[in-house]
Amino acid sequence: MIRKLAERGALAALALSLSAIAGWAADENDYPTDARVDYVFGCMAANGQTRESMQRCSCSLDQLAAILPYDKYVQASTVLSMRQGIGNRANEFKSTKIFDDKVADLRRAQAEAEIRCYRG
Repeated sequence: MIRKLAERGALAALALSLSAIAGWAADENDYPTDARVDYVFGCMAANGQTRESMQRCSCSLDQLAAILPYDKYVQASTVLSMRQGIGNRANEFKSTKIFDDKVADLRRAQAEAEIRCYRG
């Protein structure tokens, strides 16, 4: 009887540990595959179409994903996209502090990723 309770306790602890690991992995890998591929393709277009470039761009995205959650990445990317337009709507995205803050968070994460993957 005691042995069965101990085994159940060990299994419960293992399940809790695996759940925590899975939660951490989900947080670190919340960027969908198509977004990851798009980022790496764009990075390689800017940095050369070599295997080394692919490795550094992949590293950069992994670092970015560890720093900035996907939803914040999407928000900042959307702001940057909207700022490329013309007219009143684009001006609203260019002159609003909350949007500046979202873009600044993305730029800081990109700078950190660059330091880790291109200079480190």
